[in-house]
Amino acid sequence: MAIKHNNGIILTTVEEVLSWGRRNSLWPASVGLACCAIEMMHTAASRFDTDRLGIIFRGSPRQSDVLIVAGTVVNKVAPMLKLIYDQMPDPKWVISMGGCSSAGGPFPTYATLQGVDRIIPVDVYVPGCPPTPQALLWGIMELQKKIKAKKEGKLWEEIPVKEVPTASKPLREKSPLGF
Repeated sequence: MAIKHNNGIILTTVEEVLSWGRRNSLWPASVGLACCAIEMMHTAASRFDTDRLGIIFRGSPRQSDVLIVAGTVVNKVAPMLKLIYDQMPDPKWVISMGGCSSAGGPFPTYATLQGVDRIIPVDVYVPGCPPTPQALLWGIMELQKKIKAKKEGKLWEEIPVKEVPTASKPLREKSPLGF
């Protein structure tokens, strides 16, 4: 807990500063495997602009602390995904984006991994097929809450979870002519 004095001095702990830095500068390594990857790219584009939240997508797992698995994971790709996870430095977190990466989606076949949590631990599940950019932002904010709760020594179950956003608002109202 930071304490601010009248003369402009802020007193805090090293753990508080590290937790603040970790949760406000997430650098995800994106593994885009299917249609969820398009929504992940849309989240990083100018309309939602994840840069303002301190989220900068990295091309190397050695520079990342969050792994966003977006799409269907087949058994042939699973060892490479595990390798990417193992190459990430600690502390590291995983977001499973969409029904396919969370539970296999509509593909109950021998070739499809029925949930990425069978090979790597998942911290946040983002529902949807495909999830909207708002839902991915919700998942990132839930991960930030989880990082903060871990610093404070709380259990993740103690934090109330709000409803997942499902659709975005239109950019403008429809004209009287219907377009």
